[in-house]
Amino acid sequence: MAKFRKAASGMTLSEHLAEARYRFMVSLISVFVLGTVAFIFYPEILKVLQEPYCRATPRHCTFLVTNPLDGLTLRIKIGVFGGFLLSSPILFWQAWRFITPGLKAKERRYALPFVASSILFFSGGVAVAYFIFGRAIKFLEAIGGHSLVTYYNPNQYLSLFVLMMFIFGVTFEFPVVLVALELAGMVTPRQLLRGWRYALITITVVSAVVTPSSDPFSMLALAIPLTVFYFMAIGIGKLLRK
Repeated sequence: MAKFRKAASGMTLSEHLAEARYRFMVSLISVFVLGTVAFIFYPEILKVLQEPYCRATPRHCTFLVTNPLDGLTLRIKIGVFGGFLLSSPILFWQAWRFITPGLKAKERRYALPFVASSILFFSGGVAVAYFIFGRAIKFLEAIGGHSLVTYYNPNQYLSLFVLMMFIFGVTFEFPVVLVALELAGMVTPRQLLRGWRYALITITVVSAVVTPSSDPFSMLALAIPLTVFYFMAIGIGKLLRK
């Protein structure tokens, strides 16, 4: 029974639960602290998030508030979103620190590069979504026609924008996942290269489905990097397996 309770790292089940609780509390505190910072600097963050809207419609990019509670709701949303975004490096690090004890010594040396690359790719996805969102708005306004006057509700605007950044950030983790699968021996670079046609079809379909704005610019902004990442992961997998 004692052997059953021991994990691959030599930790008991209770020790793993204590470790998970500790990592979760550190993550929660970091989100709360940095979320409070985002709540305080709400006006500055709102201006940054409003920028794509102003690029799309420079003549009028003010928000329309129809509910007395909209301002408070928006500020809380920005605080929560800012907390998760600003603490993302800490969240990634805590996740990897929890996984690391269960890895072999050879695998453990990849922990830091994987954390760094996870943060880098997630941030890259968020940045791409930020810069493409203005084009998405322009496209959606053009589809609606010139007879419509656009004054967006800030909460609806922010919900779409945050969803866009989150989806791009998560999907940009694609090469990190692929390289991890290659190192784990679950898939080989040769297999990935052999199935590149199916991969491209899957990437195109997934990009069309998960893009929340449903515009072609955002879809291409997601599909093209993922295609590059696919072949990049094959090359990195070959180098690491030598």
